[in-house]
Amino acid sequence: MKIDWLKPLVGHPGPFATVYLDATRSVEAGDKDVANRWRSVRRSLAKQGATDTVLSDLDASVDRPTWVHGPHGRVLIADDEGVLVDRVLREPPPVMAGVWHRVPSLLQAARSADEEVDALCVAIDRSGADFFAVGSDGRPVGEKETFEGPDDEISKTSSTSTKRSVIESRAEDSWHRNAEAVAGEIDRRVAERRPEIVLITGDVRAVHMVRDALGQQAAQVTVEVPGGGRDDGVHVGPFAESVADALDSFRERRREQVLAELREGLGREAGAVTSIGDVAQVLARGQVKQLVLSEELADDAARALHAWVDGSVEEPGLGGLLNGFQLFVGPDPMHIAASRAELEGVGEFEELPAATALLRAAIGQDAGLVFAPEGSVELRDGVGATLRWHDGGTPHESAATMSGDDGRVSAAH
Repeated sequence: MKIDWLKPLVGHPGPFATVYLDATRSVEAGDKDVANRWRSVRRSLAKQGATDTVLSDLDASVDRPTWVHGPHGRVLIADDEGVLVDRVLREPPPVMAGVWHRVPSLLQAARSADEEVDALCVAIDRSGADFFAVGSDGRPVGEKETFEGPDDEISKTSSTSTKRSVIESRAEDSWHRNAEAVAGEIDRRVAERRPEIVLITGDVRAVHMVRDALGQQAAQVTVEVPGGGRDDGVHVGPFAESVADALDSFRERRREQVLAELREGLGREAGAVTSIGDVAQVLARGQVKQLVLSEELADDAARALHAWVDGSVEEPGLGGLLNGFQLFVGPDPMHIAASRAELEGVGEFEELPAATALLRAAIGQDAGLVFAPEGSVELRDGVGATLRWHDGGTPHESAATMSGDDGRVSAAH
């Protein structure tokens, strides 16, 4: 999963307001449901000391609709400079809460976002295409962008002054030129935006011609989904279900590909590491391709947050099972270590909850993030990483296990 949407948080000292909100709108009450939920969370933030500036900025963001159908959630993170993150979550959060703290509460947001897919949908006919984003429910999100091909002689209807064979030939040529133009536009958008998957649908013949004309980069991420199109006759509900199924299949493939790479790397003791200390070390070296966290961490963070909302604990659950550990971080996101001594000479540094520090470092080197279901891979401390490269300085899992290296990670008091 891409976590570049968290980059706006890097470099901000906090404190932060982190809001988890059920953004589902009922048919009867509409936006009033969301407004009532937000009022409750807002009061909690105000009691915790959130500033009027932050609360006003959040008011404005919450007032903006998500345009997502069905049950869904929303996470917003703000500081005194404004709203830094406003993200739609596939499912409503297990706990609605607002947390005012020196660091943002990220694990639940990251886990929910792990279910998201950066998808571009393209509805094609013989004259052009409509481009639009889709949500996890398969329905369009935001405005459609229309692209028309260069040729408008797409009809094979005969006339008294022109031979039918000539008309048909002109139409065929126009279809191919338009398909090549649409394919070129898809290539351009894929190169610029780098969506994880492109879903194409519409006129069967036009779709096939476009697929044949795609460049290698776009072709590798393109999947055909039948049932859609540019006209008003499309059955929106069934098509949305087909898109959602395609996204589900992609999501599972994406996760399993990372977990298979992690299992292989751990098995041959090269290309992957596990444990807090070793993961912090490879993050500091810029080696991490994918940061892998166990789903249990996020589950525990949700339980801890619930306990905090109920008043049974004094601190919100910022890091799940990692909440008892601190890592040391410096000014740069890749300044991360399990001991103070490792950061000598980098300037000022501080201790952060381990989960926050790990995510911060992963963002800083454009690493991905995947949550591993229970039993899918063995993770020490619930954390692991696949690596971009491996050398003699890379932690060796067997050696790390014998060295007691994890003892360098300080427990929070």
